Amino acid sequence: MPIQIVETQRLYRQISEQLRALIRAGEFPAGTRLPAERELSVQLGVSRPSLREALIALEVEGYIEVRMGSGIYVSDPLPAAAGSDLSSEEAPLELIMARSLIEGEIAAQAAKLGKKRDFDAIEEAIDTMEADANAGKKPLDADRLFHVRIAEATGNSALVGVVRRLFDARLGPLFDQLHSHFETSDVWAQAIAEHRAVLKALRTKDPAAARAAMQTHMEIAYKRLTSSLTKAPKNPATKGAKQASGKAAAKPAPARKATARSR
Repeated sequence: MPIQIVETQRLYRQISEQLRALIRAGEFPAGTRLPAERELSVQLGVSRPSLREALIALEVEGYIEVRMGSGIYVSDPLPAAAGSDLSSEEAPLELIMARSLIEGEIAAQAAKLGKKRDFDAIEEAIDTMEADANAGKKPLDADRLFHVRIAEATGNSALVGVVRRLFDARLGPLFDQLHSHFETSDVWAQAIAEHRAVLKALRTKDPAAARAAMQTHMEIAYKRLTSSLTKAPKNPATKGAKQASGKAAAKPAPARKATARSR
């Protein structure tokens, strides 16, 4: 038998596999409501952000569904098999933390080294993002361009490549599903305002302010994506109505003692 490479499994996958096994074993029966995230994270001995990532993975695979104003339920019927291969996906919340550290420093360098033409190009990306959002179009391309152009302002092609890879890592089904629970026109408007705050710091050639503005932008995204999954968004204009809060309430699943390694 050939020797196989041992891979370290991402924590959210360890948690999702344990929950999937419990669901398949009937510990959390089809149609029942899972315990609240706070309670479930205590039962599993993991952080709530890691649990959030695991639950989103199970939602992508079709094992659970999130119902606004009601809770998180085990799907009925259960899927025959997992519908998506998430093995190569980065954990969305870890990705945001990594971007905060890396892109914060890149913004500081851009403020120090960038020229007016670089900042004008960054502003052009923000204006395009705003126009797309106002037209009801998801402004992801312009969002990506904003972050890439900040890296380009440093004159370092390696940093440009890093930013491209970091942004593109958020384009998979896991991050997309998590973001879909919070995506509204108000959220995009706030992101655009945060981008303009970064640009203001860049134009004043203030590295510390640019770093702080970029990290604040990422911290706001992190807080939003770790807020309640089942609370209806304030402005659902761009949010799909997949979850029906009017569905009949199901019996909550029983409390379950389980273990998983904490983040």
